[in-house]
Amino acid sequence: MGLFDKLTGTKKPDSDIPPAPPPEVANAILAVNRPTAPFQVRPANPGEDGDFIAEWRIVDARWCEIFAKASLTSVFQIQMRLDPEKAEVRAVDREWTLEWRAGVPSLSMSGEAFRGQKKEVSFGSAYAFTEQGQYGEVYNYRFRTSEMKDPIAAAVNGKGWTYRAVSFGKL
Repeated sequence: MGLFDKLTGTKKPDSDIPPAPPPEVANAILAVNRPTAPFQVRPANPGEDGDFIAEWRIVDARWCEIFAKASLTSVFQIQMRLDPEKAEVRAVDREWTLEWRAGVPSLSMSGEAFRGQKKEVSFGSAYAFTEQGQYGEVYNYRFRTSEMKDPIAAAVNGKGWTYRAVSFGKL
């Protein structure tokens, strides 16, 4: 791995792994999903750029309260496109502003948006009196963009494909 690859987040497979057919790579990307993860990987909807989208589970009932308590103010998304000719998955990060209203997330239009590659860590905890009347930790959270990127890149590399992080140019 070269210095530029390390800076951009591009990850190459071991040279002894032959590239798998695209359907196997697609299945490996979707297999990254697990119920306990704070993100989901799904096929892109019509009109969305790319073949797959990985995003925080902002509107999932199980995660909604955690994201609200964390005051998460942005929606982070990885858009991915399979490039069978080069045996690589091209990925670009996108981010939008998020506004919380009465504990429910709603996307708001904003002048801020991001496209490229991003490494971010959000964390925090809160202490207060609990329902049992004792002082203690009410919640503790940590969200890292690598929580999404690393398992996806590993799945892609495991099939002999390169995970190509894109900042400029087409997906």
